[in-house]
Amino acid sequence: MKKLLIIGALMMASFTAYCQGSFKAGLNLGIPVGDVSDFYNLQFGADVAYMFSVANTFSVGPMLGYSNFFPEDSDVYDNAQFLPIAASGRLNLGTAFFLGADLGYAVGIDDGNDGGFYYRPQVGYDFGLIGLVASYSGISTDGDTASSINLGVEFGL
Repeated sequence: MKKLLIIGALMMASFTAYCQGSFKAGLNLGIPVGDVSDFYNLQFGADVAYMFSVANTFSVGPMLGYSNFFPEDSDVYDNAQFLPIAASGRLNLGTAFFLGADLGYAVGIDDGNDGGFYYRPQVGYDFGLIGLVASYSGISTDGDTASSINLGVEFGL
């Protein structure tokens, strides 16, 4: 697990060293839906991405995040925690609106959590240094899906 975190950090650093782009850092809150909605009632997430421009309206880059699902009954269930490591892409629609997507793998960081395929389509509005983002995040694990509908804020650095 520690090796995976170190590899992820080194990948982010290597992209930073060789590409000219910008950092994005975000926080979001979500409502669990689907398989996990019976056991969990709130999702919190945070992520950072380093985006570099491929074309005038399209940018890509690596993304590293954290996602925590809070249980309805903490005496019965533990928090479900994930560390998404993904490729992020963003298409700007005009000057402020954008569409985005993250695709990768979410490492399970709590006991008994193996992780799974991670995906997160997004739509947002960029106010400059701050943006609002609405998204759906899903983590496909062994026949189940940990998913949520999220609303968040993003900071451009």
